Amino acid sequence: MTLIVAVVFIIQSIFTLPVQAHLPGVPSYVVPSAFPTSIFSSYYVKPAPTAEPQPALFDPVLNITYPLNLTSPRTIPSASSDPVYYPQSIANLTNATSEAVIQGALTEIKSIISDNGGLSGNCSKCIAALSVGKLVAQLAPSYLPEAMISLCQSTKWASNSSCVTTYAAANFGAIWTQVLALADVTGKDGQYICNTISSTFCASPVLTPLNTTGLFPKPKPTNYTMRKPSGTRIKVLHLSDFHLDPRYEVASEANCSSGLCCRYSASAPISQAVLPAPLYGTYKCDTPYYLGLAALQSIASLTGTGKRKSDAAWSIYTGDLVSHDPENEMSQAYVEYTETSIYSMLKSYLNGPVFAVLGNHDSSPENIDAPHKLPGPLGQQFSWNYNHVAGLWKHNGWMSSSDAAQAATHYAAYSVKNHYGLRIITLNTDFWYRTNYLNFINSSNPDVSGSLAFLISELQKAEDAHERVWIIGHVLSGWDGSNPLLGPTDFFYQIIDRYSPHVIANTFWGHTHEDQIMIYYSNNGTIQTPETALTTGWIGPSITPLTNLNSGYRMYEVDTSTFEIYDAYTFYSDISQTPYLNTTGPTFNFEYSTRDTYGPAISWPGTAPLNATFWHKVTEAMEKNRTLVEVFNTFQGKMSVKSPNCTSDACAQAKVCYMRSGSAALGKQCPQGFASVQSPYTGKNF
Repeated sequence: MTLIVAVVFIIQSIFTLPVQAHLPGVPSYVVPSAFPTSIFSSYYVKPAPTAEPQPALFDPVLNITYPLNLTSPRTIPSASSDPVYYPQSIANLTNATSEAVIQGALTEIKSIISDNGGLSGNCSKCIAALSVGKLVAQLAPSYLPEAMISLCQSTKWASNSSCVTTYAAANFGAIWTQVLALADVTGKDGQYICNTISSTFCASPVLTPLNTTGLFPKPKPTNYTMRKPSGTRIKVLHLSDFHLDPRYEVASEANCSSGLCCRYSASAPISQAVLPAPLYGTYKCDTPYYLGLAALQSIASLTGTGKRKSDAAWSIYTGDLVSHDPENEMSQAYVEYTETSIYSMLKSYLNGPVFAVLGNHDSSPENIDAPHKLPGPLGQQFSWNYNHVAGLWKHNGWMSSSDAAQAATHYAAYSVKNHYGLRIITLNTDFWYRTNYLNFINSSNPDVSGSLAFLISELQKAEDAHERVWIIGHVLSGWDGSNPLLGPTDFFYQIIDRYSPHVIANTFWGHTHEDQIMIYYSNNGTIQTPETALTTGWIGPSITPLTNLNSGYRMYEVDTSTFEIYDAYTFYSDISQTPYLNTTGPTFNFEYSTRDTYGPAISWPGTAPLNATFWHKVTEAMEKNRTLVEVFNTFQGKMSVKSPNCTSDACAQAKVCYMRSGSAALGKQCPQGFASVQSPYTGKNF
């Protein structure tokens, strides 16, 4: 029995009547083996059955053609040459004095670590060491990265190479210098920093309750009316987490023990590869050109939106374009190349506008974005990226000049009213991502960037104008609580409560690479019932198979008045089959209809949308029927043969809890260890 047949059998066994899926297009699409060479105007290296292509990619914003050595598998850099930014020194020290300061600081920190400082407890020691580091960051900032490398190596905190990768100035060294110079290292900022370095140093700070007095321009209306559905439905695409790897080396080792696999290695010849990297990708690697374009080629036929190009009403892209390279192999140019390439490919296969957001990997250094309020040039150190993507979005005809200008000045986030009358508001979620270390500067403020204040302003305008809104971001606000910070996502939850359900129709996310869902409730989720369920968070599956996932995407049927979702269709390709492809490309398949899969379990009316009430009732059904949880778990990994089973009581309870957790604070209250299907579950059964 094949995996898909087995899942259909499981689904059918739940209900008294067989599930009849209503396919939006063809049930499967076999991608032609011939690479669509017309996608790019010229090539340094043409596509071949034994090699990924190297297009001579022209950037219409920067007016340059990227050089071959930027992406060639044989010329991957080992260090970044990007500009670095340091906080302004509070003193004008000579080189000799700066070096003396560094040596004195290293001696003092080592004394603190070795128990000679009279401090007890790892947290106290870490805070004391940060205080020394802060002084160095203020006196001799440009010297601090090398000092951090030296300390890391001498204490054997990590391998010598990992210490360099982490703390080199152009990697994260200059960023950590900014953090130490500007953060309150003896307060909440310091606790976050120490907990990030190691959870054995300091406990993660607890959530400080948000004072909502005066937070919103107007109180939530009590007499709002909900729009009536038009009955007319349109199709909207949701793509996420492409993670293009232009450095993918066919036949290289695809089952490496660390880092990103499918890469050229002088020390490991191709002939010695235990698992040679297939042309169309594999489970421990990011997306090669062949797989990414195969997915795009399949969209029109599978979704029923066209033949070669999709005529969907519009598309959303919930972030992460760039591959998971080590930081020393990254650069601004590599990010800009990837942005140019993927947006160009989307333009070639999608006729309607694409509303995109930046993901945490769409930056250099990765994960990092800076609030504009940081002093001097520090507040503008990532403007190169905002200007670039805004220019590409404008060039592709996806937004106007004025909207692009807003995006360029607002962290690549924007608020636009599309051609169907829906307002789309996007967020740069690096400002609540735990691995954006700049968030540890003034961490007591849940909105250091002003992004959430912007969101409130735009939602208030939408409420006053009787508009409906979709919110789009990358890093999800909740689930198991492991990705975002507590304060900002708690703030976001209050915003959802204030403007739902009459303004906000849906929210959309990416980041996890998995097919998931979240529910937001009134009163900060304190009472979770069908009546208190307000809004849904749709988490889109990834194009990349990293890690242990199949490649996939989603399409929604949306009412043109309410902009509620009436069905969601998910499509996938079985990555376990890519090593065996010879005469064709991969096959992309219809996976499931959300309505047909879950609706019968709760007797959901065919005329009702798949709203937050629908999803809460689904979680209630899951509590009574373990098999429904197993179905959800299978779809979470897009039918991957690598996904662990969810058969224990603890796993079932955790899945329901994650689905009901729209903030990090709620997610952290759930049983841990069952959040991701990308590796065996670590959570224990009761």
